[in-house]
Amino acid sequence: MAYTAKWYGLGLKALLNGTTDIDTDTLKCALMDNTYTPNQDTDETWAGISGDEVSGTGYSAGGATLASVTLTYTGATNTLSYDATDPSWSDSTITARYAVFYSSTSGYLISYIDFGEDKTSTAGLFKIELDSAGIGKITLS
Repeated sequence: MAYTAKWYGLGLKALLNGTTDIDTDTLKCALMDNTYTPNQDTDETWAGISGDEVSGTGYSAGGATLASVTLTYTGATNTLSYDATDPSWSDSTITARYAVFYSSTSGYLISYIDFGEDKTSTAGLFKIELDSAGIGKITLS
């Protein structure tokens, strides 16, 4: 199943004012347990939510660094999107409800995915299949 992320409002503000830069910052994907309740209006920094991060075999605190991050504007559809290689943790034992995307450079949250239920790996691969349209997309009007 492919997942599409929802934006954090204050993270989007950080992108627009230049505090966070998708092109140059180190972006990470961290997994959160089911005690985390995302708030698009008030969640702002990784430090503010990191207490609900998962722990487990094969998972490092702070999450995985995203590879092949791209920021693309498509004029035909007036959309701006960002994408990366699907994040994964091999040989892991993890239970997660959410994935959070953030800049480890600025500390600001960007977006998150709600899996809709706890997802688990047991001594195996935990992989997030990102939507083919990108992690997050904004349509300009």
